[in-house]
Amino acid sequence: MIRRKIEENFFRVLMVLATVIVAGSFFLIVGTIFYKGVPFMNLDMITKIPGGGFYIGKEGGVLNAIVGSLYVAGGATILGLAISIPVAIFINMYLDGKNFIANSLRIAFDVLFGIPSIVYGAFGFLIMVYFGIKASLLGGIVAVTLLVIPILVRTLDEVIITVPKELRDASLSLGATRWEMSKVVLRQIRPGIFTAVLLSFGRAIGDVASVLFTAGFSDNIPTSLHQPAATLPLAIFFQLGSPVEEVQGRAYASALILTIVVLIITVLSSLLSKRFSKNKIQ
Repeated sequence: MIRRKIEENFFRVLMVLATVIVAGSFFLIVGTIFYKGVPFMNLDMITKIPGGGFYIGKEGGVLNAIVGSLYVAGGATILGLAISIPVAIFINMYLDGKNFIANSLRIAFDVLFGIPSIVYGAFGFLIMVYFGIKASLLGGIVAVTLLVIPILVRTLDEVIITVPKELRDASLSLGATRWEMSKVVLRQIRPGIFTAVLLSFGRAIGDVASVLFTAGFSDNIPTSLHQPAATLPLAIFFQLGSPVEEVQGRAYASALILTIVVLIITVLSSLLSKRFSKNKIQ
């Protein structure tokens, strides 16, 4: 009895310690960004593109990087979702989700999930060279799409598995085709779709390696898919490499902007998820 109580208290301490370390790390990172970024945050940072002397501490902002990041992450998430939903449906509805092929596909996507983003950037760059595409917004979207597809597929796959099997059987018993049954399942997993979008968008907007050689960099806002596009992670990278203290401070302000954008997307996704989960069958 005493041994069991000691064991329980030991693991309780471990859980509390792990929680404190994770929460402390989060608040330390966010606190550092706020502490170093707020003094350099101003209206120009979010309403102006870099001026002629921006990288030596003069006027300008990172509006080009904000818009570029939203273009790249948004385009990649939409394109990735359009590809991933049919794949997840095919694995679970047409392959029944339990046979050898379905499990092999899951393993393949798990492997793709763990591949470093620089590999996707290199592969995207190889495709661009083959088709003669220059570093551009289109190249960045293609590379980041490859990055987020495994995230979307595996997240949607796990969400579809939670749909009660009785719901699928009931649809089929009423004479529905597999595609009609799939539409019923899609209606049930809408909250999960928002979660998948959140995870992929957060990964897409914060990644730098996949867009380093594919999206290029420009101080202007892209007006075409064939123009280079700046992103916030790249802007932070270039600014932190400057010896000018003012520019380094702007890098933390850019990181603060990126954090706020992700926070807004998270809140919106949570609100939409709660709204569409009201009609979900448990």
